Amino acid sequence: MSGAARGLGVCIMTETFHPVTGGGETQARALAEGFKAAGVGAHVITRRTDRALRATDTVAGIPVHRTGPTGRGHLKKWGMLATAFVALVKLRRHYDAILVCGFRVLGIPALLAGGLLGKPCVFKSDSQGELSGRFFAAGLARLKLRHDRFPVSLAVRARNALLRRAARFVAISSVIEREYLACGVPPARIVRIPNSVDPAKFRPATREEKASLRARLAIPPQRRVATFTGRLVTTKGLPSLLRAWRAVVAEHTDALLVLVGGGGLALQNCEEALHCFVREHGLEGSVRFTGSVENVHEYLQASDVFVFPSEREAFGISVIEAMACGLPVVTTVVDGIRDVVRPGVDALAVEPGDDAALAAALARALAGGEAIAALAAAARARVLEQFSSARVVTAYRELLAEVAAR
Repeated sequence: MSGAARGLGVCIMTETFHPVTGGGETQARALAEGFKAAGVGAHVITRRTDRALRATDTVAGIPVHRTGPTGRGHLKKWGMLATAFVALVKLRRHYDAILVCGFRVLGIPALLAGGLLGKPCVFKSDSQGELSGRFFAAGLARLKLRHDRFPVSLAVRARNALLRRAARFVAISSVIEREYLACGVPPARIVRIPNSVDPAKFRPATREEKASLRARLAIPPQRRVATFTGRLVTTKGLPSLLRAWRAVVAEHTDALLVLVGGGGLALQNCEEALHCFVREHGLEGSVRFTGSVENVHEYLQASDVFVFPSEREAFGISVIEAMACGLPVVTTVVDGIRDVVRPGVDALAVEPGDDAALAAALARALAGGEAIAALAAAARARVLEQFSSARVVTAYRELLAEVAAR
């Protein structure tokens, strides 16, 4: 069926997708669901990270095509250079434009297939360093290589010469926009569209709803709860958070820290190290691990404070989810988070790695009061104004329709 006959169709490419959880995966699913609700046909191409997952599936009514290589492993994503290309060719009648969410690997097959089929590509960085090559620094270090030194730098430059042919580059934050410009992307091809949150799902809970959620999630009603959501990786500042938490619970014995998420497939996975720290310092009664969950919003709605001490962040989707739930936020103002929060207006901010400052800010937020309540109210208002899913989906729909028409 022609594009004109069926309406706009979009193929979303992402290395990992539901049920894998994380900021990038959450945003890819939110966009797919938003497109579907807006009448845009959406298909998802991703990797089959677990043999238990079906190769052809539907998630929330959206067709999902999982390609090889199958299974866990950091290097398997590179196999998608071939398998994703094949999938794009097979699905060519279902889409008019390709949206690549995390293009560090998938940008190559997307552009090759798009050039062959006459389908424009739009790239969105989910992480810093996707275009500069810095994203691969941790993996390269194991091989005693650097992204900015020969021979890797030569490969990155050759790859980027191809990637710069994309029709548009979406910058989710100012730090990503600066990276694009530094890597030679023409300013006219850069579009600023932030990540988003559904404010109807992520919303403040009433007192009754909060009590009910705590009962269902086995969170004691009398405790003051600080929650982190996201991947359990070192770059999120979690070692610093646990060190700071020791100081918090020394004074606030009723405080409970809930870490929502798992280490996932990331190289910086520190989940086991966090468990060991908790055991070694006798924090079992004041720290709770949930693992990967589907109901992040419920944990936020059952909490009193949100904490996100990340050391590096392209955007900080977890932060706007917590802000949307009307929680006072304690965070580090780094990179993309600078575009999200206003310290002293809608969040408490500390320097990354400053354990003492983090502990003090957490203690202040947990104590509550009028000033803390005002921060939380301002945070919710900012999300409604800047980061609502309806606004962001509309921006993507208009962008993709424009490049497809050209």
